Amino acid sequence: MSSKVQTAIRLNSDLLEALKEKAKADNRSLNNYIENLLYQDVENIPNDATKAAVEEARSGNLERIESLDDWLEKL
Repeated sequence: MSSKVQTAIRLNSDLLEALKEKAKADNRSLNNYIENLLYQDVENIPNDATKAAVEEARSGNLERIESLDDWLEKL
């Protein structure tokens, strides 16, 4: 299990109040709410395989699928 480390950050007071309201509406502590938001963001960082797939798709060199049934049969 990972250990938790206490840290201090500075936030704009309006942002802090908005975070507190959102956390309360979600029945979470402020800490848990912010931690959850950060995990969601970090988990969306693409890995190398995803980056390569995106680059391949952007290059336009993908196989064109005319018939899904035919394509699935080839698999």
